[in-house]
Amino acid sequence: MSLNEIPLVSIDGEPTSLAPYADKVKLIVNVASRCGLSPQYEKLEKLQQTYGDRAFTVLGFPSNQFLQELSSSAAIKKFCSTTYGVTFAMFEKIRVNGRSQHPLYAELTKTPDAAGKAGRVKWNFEKFVVTPAGEVHRFRPQVEPDAPEILHLIESCLGHPTQARPDGPWTAQGTSSR
Repeated sequence: MSLNEIPLVSIDGEPTSLAPYADKVKLIVNVASRCGLSPQYEKLEKLQQTYGDRAFTVLGFPSNQFLQELSSSAAIKKFCSTTYGVTFAMFEKIRVNGRSQHPLYAELTKTPDAAGKAGRVKWNFEKFVVTPAGEVHRFRPQVEPDAPEILHLIESCLGHPTQARPDGPWTAQGTSSR
């Protein structure tokens, strides 16, 4: 079964999958509302606003695996929209580790990070960039959503942007002019 075929449930309780996003670069993140890393929601939303019209999307997967998520989907949705203005797709709470690990994360966590380590999600806001070709790239929680390595990967998958990057205009060398 491919990543796009794994059954999911939206934050509104609707059955779905990643199939509607198959042609997009996907930034998949396990999120938590009461985490010290929750301000990353702001940068995730900025990425969605910057690249969302160019075959890119952020996909948020709430998890209470680390005991920092609100109790209901309605509370999570309200927190995300009112606190951070989240417009990207969110899904029901899932488990990202352990015996009840969601099948999506069972597949994603096979991918090693920059240090060559695969396996368990370390904390909230671990990031996986999935290309339309199905290549998975893993970034640990401390890597900010707008880190150069994530921006470079997104931009290389999308081609050079026609608008400014979140950290400044694009230059011919593929770096910010700042």
